[in-house]
Amino acid sequence: RSINMANKALILVAVLCFAQAVFGVAVVSKASWGGRAAKSKSALGNYLSYAVVHHTAGNYCSTRAACAQELRNIQSYHMDSLGWSDIGYNFLIGGDGAVYEGRGWNVMGAHATNWNSKSIGISFLGNYNSNTATSAMVSAAKGILADAVSRGQIVSGYILYGHRQVSATECPGTNLWNEIRNWSNWRA
Repeated sequence: RSINMANKALILVAVLCFAQAVFGVAVVSKASWGGRAAKSKSALGNYLSYAVVHHTAGNYCSTRAACAQELRNIQSYHMDSLGWSDIGYNFLIGGDGAVYEGRGWNVMGAHATNWNSKSIGISFLGNYNSNTATSAMVSAAKGILADAVSRGQIVSGYILYGHRQVSATECPGTNLWNEIRNWSNWRA
């Protein structure tokens, strides 16, 4: 009987790994980029109606090492200077085309006042008043959004906003703003 349960467990693990490889986005874990553990976490529900796109307005990075350093810098600023429990965003997109774990799935972010409990926050590393998102970055962002739908984190008919639509800011920068307005779930 225990062998049968072990076989079932192995099959389940194989199916989940296959599903992640086929449908999921490869996310660089917080541990992999050298992130610190959150001081605390608040749960974020499933089937949210919104996703908010940001830019960090800081340095652009195009390598894993440079993006990891930038992520550590942002996390330190958010935690040590702003007093937040962690980096503010759920996920971040690097110039290397990778998706980086911020707070991750089902953890409320600190990315858009009054919108944190009803949205996931995705931020592009860099300043998109001057930088332009690459096709790899756009694909990565669309991939993590599709993954969010498949996981039930956001509903399939979610509304995509740029940060400037929910707060008085120029975020996500003019170039990224012009990009996301062409995405199917963006709404005015």
